[in-house]
Amino acid sequence: MNESGASQSLQVHRCRSDGTVERVRDRVSTEGPLEIRIRGRSVAITMRTPGHDRELAAGFAISEGLLAAREDLVDIAHCRQEEASHPENIINIYLPGHAACDLEGLTRHVFASSSCGICGKASLEALHNHWPPLRSRFRISPRELLRLPSRLREVQREFRRTGGLHAAALFDREGSLVCIREDVGRHNAVDKAIGRAFLERNFPLEDHLLLVSGRASFEILQKALAARIPFVAAISAPSSLAVEAARENGQTLVGFLREESFSVYSRPEGIADHLD
Repeated sequence: MNESGASQSLQVHRCRSDGTVERVRDRVSTEGPLEIRIRGRSVAITMRTPGHDRELAAGFAISEGLLAAREDLVDIAHCRQEEASHPENIINIYLPGHAACDLEGLTRHVFASSSCGICGKASLEALHNHWPPLRSRFRISPRELLRLPSRLREVQREFRRTGGLHAAALFDREGSLVCIREDVGRHNAVDKAIGRAFLERNFPLEDHLLLVSGRASFEILQKALAARIPFVAAISAPSSLAVEAARENGQTLVGFLREESFSVYSRPEGIADHLD
C-alpha cells in the first residue's frame, strides 16, 4: 500500500487481443468502511478511500445541517484502540452539550440513493428547510473556467495511479486551486473538500467554485448549498433534479466542462461575460 493508503499494489494477468498473457503489477484504489458516530451513536456507514477521515466526517455533518460554524464543533476523532477492533474505521463527531442534534432526523439515508423512493419535490422542500437560497455575486470568466479541467487532472495523483477515484476540487474566483480530494465515492470526495475548508476555518465557501470529476447529482448540489458554494461545475452531465435544485437555490451549474466548451444549466450570470 502506498504512503497515503489510497491505493495498493497487486499482481494481475494482462490479456491482449493477440492471445498473449503476462503477469504484471497493478494498483487498485483502496476501499473500506467508515462508521460515523455522533455522541456515541452510529448515524452512517460509508465505503470510502482511507485518509482525510476527519474532513469526510466534517463534510457529512455540514451536509446534514449539524454544523454551520467551527464553533459548533468540539472535535472529530477516531475511536480509541480499546473501544473497537478496527478503530481506524470508526470516527466520532463531538458536539457541544448545548447543541441541538436531531439524530432521528438525519437525512443521509434519504439523499444517498436515487432509488430511495422519495419524490423530487419532497427532496427540494427538505433542502429549503435546512438552507436558504444563495444570493451570490460570484462570477468567473469563461477563459478561467475552461482551464479548470486540465488543472484538475494535474493534481489527480491517485487517479493517475489507479484510474479508479473520483475527485472534488475547490477553486477561487480567479481559478486558483484551493483544495483537491479524491475518493472511491464522488460524494465522499466532496465531503472531504468541504470538510477541509471547515476545519481550517475557511468557511462558508461563498467565494468558491466546486468542480467534480464526474456527474453532478442532486446530493452534490445539496452539499454545495450547505457549504454555501454558489458555483458547481462537472466534467460530466448533471441530473434533472440537480438542475432544478441549482435553479431554485441560486447556484450556477455547469456541465460537460471541457477545455473547449461547457454547458450552463442554471444562473448564467455566474459567468463573467454576459450570456443571453
